[in-house]
Amino acid sequence: MEGINALFVELIKLKRQYFLNKVKLKNGIFHFNLKGGYLLKRLLFIIFLAFVLNACNQLNKDSTEVDVLRSNESTAQTMPEIKPNDFGFSIQFGEGKKNEINTFEGTVTKDLITDGTTTAAVTLTDEEMDEIYEKMKEVNIVETKEFTPESIDGTICIQEPHEEDEWKITIDGENIIHSVSGAFCELTNDATQLIELRNYVFSIIRSKEEYIELPESKGWYQ
Repeated sequence: MEGINALFVELIKLKRQYFLNKVKLKNGIFHFNLKGGYLLKRLLFIIFLAFVLNACNQLNKDSTEVDVLRSNESTAQTMPEIKPNDFGFSIQFGEGKKNEINTFEGTVTKDLITDGTTTAAVTLTDEEMDEIYEKMKEVNIVETKEFTPESIDGTICIQEPHEEDEWKITIDGENIIHSVSGAFCELTNDATQLIELRNYVFSIIRSKEEYIELPESKGWYQ
């Protein structure tokens, strides 16, 4: 925007030199009438310079936004030794991430496939939350993870259908998000650890009466 303003000022100067008959800015578009062409090169140079300035400003803005998004993932790289009072998490998993275990809301959602989804109130005990927290410490859930495998001869094997996992975790005021794709034929160590952690949590949920009473899933994904 600063480049556009500078351009408009220069155009006004040219108007005063009788190069332009009319100059006005409407809806971000310049409208002008030429009286002569001897300063055309100067005008084109000014337009090019303003374009470059705007492009640089936009690039800096986009880079800043990317940095903010990355920093919001987690600023901590180690977990507190003792489970904080605000510890909680949600896991969405399966095809389309339609299954969910949500300790913030105390609910579990089951994917019934052809019959949609169903949700029940299911809570984990303090002891179970302690055990899950210890499991998260073993894999240091707050640190940066690598979920994309290395390519082989420039290619990465992809499979369909596949599951998706998304973790949202709160630990001592930090919000951590991890997304694990099952699309890759070969999983990284980090991806394997988080899928095993999800299976561990899910095994606790499946043993609870509230989950056992949920309807059976019908159909399958292709």
